[in-house]
Amino acid sequence: VQLQASGGGLVQAGDSLTLSCTASGAAFSGLALGWFRQAPGKGQEFVATLNANSGSPVYADSVKGRFIISKDNAKSTVYLQMNRLKPEDTAHYYCAARYFVGSSHIYDYPSWGQGTQGTQVT
Repeated sequence: VQLQASGGGLVQAGDSLTLSCTASGAAFSGLALGWFRQAPGKGQEFVATLNANSGSPVYADSVKGRFIISKDNAKSTVYLQMNRLKPEDTAHYYCAARYFVGSSHIYDYPSWGQGTQGTQVT
């Protein structure tokens, strides 16, 4: 599975931003997707995940109620809608894919995108 992420940029606290990640090389409808992020000087952390059937989204506590993960099978794309952004959301964001069931664990994902341009929240 190849993943191509896009989005990110410089925004102000309270703003919204949507990241996209398009997959190829596999039947997208069978993929569970995850978003992770890495802030400057820190390790990767889980953000959100979604099962292949778009059920049971799971969010990190730090983004729960502000971020929404969704997938469009027709476009082979997963989105991360980020609302009410905070400075602590500043990071590079990565999408990842595995089959069927989402996971919050980095090592459960065999396929990774290259990371979006940095999202900086001032």
